[in-house]
Amino acid sequence: MFILNSIGAALAAAGTMGWKILWPLILGFTLSGVIQAVVKTERITALMRDDGPKSITVASLLGAASSSCSYAAVALARALFRKGANFTAAMAFEIASTNLVVELGLILAFIMGWQFTLAEFVGGPLMIILIALGFRLWMRGRIVDAARVQADRGLAGSMEGHAAMDMSVGGDASFGKRLFSKAGIVSTAQYFVMDWGAVLRDIVIGLLIAGAFDAWVPKSWLQTVFLEGHPVLSFLIDPIIGPVLAAVSFVCSVGNVPLAAVLWNGGISFGGVVSFIFADLIIIPIIVIYRKYYGMKAALRITGVFYGAMVIAGYVVELVFTPLHLVPTDRHLAISTFAIRWDYTTWLNIAFLAIAAGLLIVFTRSGSWPMMRMMGGAPDAEHDHSGHEHEHDHSGHEHAHEAHDPAPHDHAEHEHGH
Repeated sequence: MFILNSIGAALAAAGTMGWKILWPLILGFTLSGVIQAVVKTERITALMRDDGPKSITVASLLGAASSSCSYAAVALARALFRKGANFTAAMAFEIASTNLVVELGLILAFIMGWQFTLAEFVGGPLMIILIALGFRLWMRGRIVDAARVQADRGLAGSMEGHAAMDMSVGGDASFGKRLFSKAGIVSTAQYFVMDWGAVLRDIVIGLLIAGAFDAWVPKSWLQTVFLEGHPVLSFLIDPIIGPVLAAVSFVCSVGNVPLAAVLWNGGISFGGVVSFIFADLIIIPIIVIYRKYYGMKAALRITGVFYGAMVIAGYVVELVFTPLHLVPTDRHLAISTFAIRWDYTTWLNIAFLAIAAGLLIVFTRSGSWPMMRMMGGAPDAEHDHSGHEHEHDHSGHEHAHEAHDPAPHDHAEHEHGH
């Protein structure tokens, strides 16, 4: 009975967290779908040929506009690298597309507080700068040449098909006309549904892990691990621990926010929780993919530089935020303690579920379900689904045909599919 009660408590906590973050997730993915539907970014590799400030800035802005799950971001970064983008610029794109995106900012603000969202958008660019500097020192010459040779082998990782797809609407029409055209609405629905399909597993796993932590791990234990009550030691140690916890949790994308809230309640320092949130790109499965994509030597350097940048970003963010009184003091986030009742969260969830249902209907009626089966496809399969190149009423048949086209494709035409 004790075991059943413990499992029930963990599931209840996970369900409560899921209910609380539902409408911000739907809002975030809807806004992300809108951005991706109207921002056509073909041939962006021409803007990412070196590791200069301009290339890194462009790569970061395009990454922030793309919004990927972590696996798709990693696959898309390799696609850019294979088409001639500078390695550091491709990595900047990868980081921005998971850590500087609208849905993450919304979830952080709603669950943990606006200070954490601000920390995301301050620490993220800082982390990109640190990684660019680190790669100049430790990712150059024969290491990069060997990484390109390995990348050109085209070994499959995860979410390759999703990374390659481009459903954006081109043309010279205004933003509004493209967005509210038939192709624009269908493209938004496609990005919305497929983004959910890409990250749903991580969100569910993240909720379950966070629920288990909240229900099973005594808060006093976490306070001991994170050295709460010892501000200097916690400042020094927690940003080092944070990415390690993220790496072994196997949770990426927005799925690690509920666990971040539990860790914050448990006493982790502000810099520690920031470094934890940033560490979605060094979870163990993704490190394995780095080895497959770029070889062992490059994978170790990528992981090491990423880890160092995350730790330093955590330190800097806390050092900057503390004298400005921007570090929250509330250690009792109501992530899993409130009851589901008729309040604003319930009404907002109902409203946004209606929006999600509408987008799902558009996705279904456009015949887009075959695209879901292509999301994990091979990196050299054809995945151009641009809304202006065909009528979406019969897109499902065209997508299915493209999925079986054995000819190699040009990533530059659609490398920003997600």
